[in-house]
Amino acid sequence: MTDRAGAVAAPFTGGVTRTGAGGRTRVKICGIARIEDGLAACAAGVDAIGLNFYAPSPRAVDVDQALAIRAALPPFVTVVGLFVNADTDTVAKTAERVQLDLLQFHGDETPEVCEQLGRPYMKAVRVREAADVSEAAARYASARALLLDTHDEALWGGSGRTFDWRLVPADIALPVVLAGGLTPANVADAIARVRPYAVDVSGGVERSPGIKDAAKMVKFIEEVNRVTFAERTG
Repeated sequence: MTDRAGAVAAPFTGGVTRTGAGGRTRVKICGIARIEDGLAACAAGVDAIGLNFYAPSPRAVDVDQALAIRAALPPFVTVVGLFVNADTDTVAKTAERVQLDLLQFHGDETPEVCEQLGRPYMKAVRVREAADVSEAAARYASARALLLDTHDEALWGGSGRTFDWRLVPADIALPVVLAGGLTPANVADAIARVRPYAVDVSGGVERSPGIKDAAKMVKFIEEVNRVTFAERTG
């Protein structure tokens, strides 16, 4: 991730699992599939973009598309690669070619698989009950963060639905990245309730799957910053 003073901050390195004490909630916009959308996200003030390498997704990119997007980005933006039950050789080669800063495992990957590549990673958890989160934090203790998403039997993510934020325990040992149905209309409430380290949005800032809406991205980040500023000033 980046800080706005111009220094590069390591993505999800731990130490702060919730916002507060003047902390700013970070923003990741996932499912960037076009150069212009990546540039618009950066212009809006995003901290990280997500490149989706899960082929069945309408937001999927191949390595050549990812390279073009990566090359167009300004400095100090973290590039995250999303994978779903991909073989480790494919993940390793993709991460090397695209120079991914962080891996996002969004399937049934075991801790051993996540750790095997020796790269920073975060693990997605599809939340049904509070125990899902606590158990994942213990099981994936080497992760830089847990990404909490809505459980759906048919989808690995991108359902467009929120989950019950009361299921997020207050004492998780890892930074929390909150996902699942976030939009400019509800992200401020989500931050106030969960106080995550970061929020992750895809469909909530789109015109159609894979096509981002620049105005929605701006509004989303404005809402994140508004609630952060409100907490700072009391």
